[in-house]
Amino acid sequence: MELREKVAFYLEDIDTPIGRGINLFITGLVLASSAIFVVETYNIPASLETQLDVFGNAILLIFVIEYLLRLWCAKDRIHHIFSLFSIVDLVTILPFLFGADIGFFRIFRWFRILRLIRFIGGKTIFGYVSSEDSAIVTRILFTLISIIFVYSGLIYQVEHASNPKYDTFLDAIYFSVSTITTAGFGDITPNSQLGKLLTALMLLTGVVLIPWQLGDLIKRFVKTSDQVSIVCSGCGLALHDSDAQFCKVCGTALKHS
Repeated sequence: MELREKVAFYLEDIDTPIGRGINLFITGLVLASSAIFVVETYNIPASLETQLDVFGNAILLIFVIEYLLRLWCAKDRIHHIFSLFSIVDLVTILPFLFGADIGFFRIFRWFRILRLIRFIGGKTIFGYVSSEDSAIVTRILFTLISIIFVYSGLIYQVEHASNPKYDTFLDAIYFSVSTITTAGFGDITPNSQLGKLLTALMLLTGVVLIPWQLGDLIKRFVKTSDQVSIVCSGCGLALHDSDAQFCKVCGTALKHS
């Protein structure tokens, strides 16, 4: 296997120890960098803020290297550049590419959590549901958390300089949760036109994405309700259609009781 193929394999692999380790490392960096953004919205000592900036810049550099490696490994680079994952990766490293992490470019930091999209595939296991069900549930939870986190960060970035009600990230989270759940307490509201626009976009995003994914989950539950418990002797799959004669995964003949 050539070096480029080997690098491409381990960047996508989550089964081998090396591939799993690399992807867990990247996931940890995404979560750590997101935590840094949150901590920096609070009043912290200047020394700690400097250390966090250094750590954050180091993480950003690793993401840039990862992006370049993925681009180098891609068989069709044009297709890769315009893929969803690559666009998200590119947006999160824009501050580095433009040589600035201040002002307008700081907004792009809050999109970094979206890099976890590539790590929420169908291999999540919740135990009592099938892997496909668990993947849908995971996507719903991730979508909800991402909407709240990203929009909270954007609204905080836009409002906190001129609106004292957005003093910390927690204030923005409180506003986003009360808004997206339609509680609407009204004690924290955006003042700027951009803040109001972001609030409207947050609601529209939630209205479109959450019910759509819930519909997929309901369809799965309806389909599962028509299945019976027949354990496949070949692969161990427990649920099959009531009239199934062979396992839909491995093709082994099923023994109906």
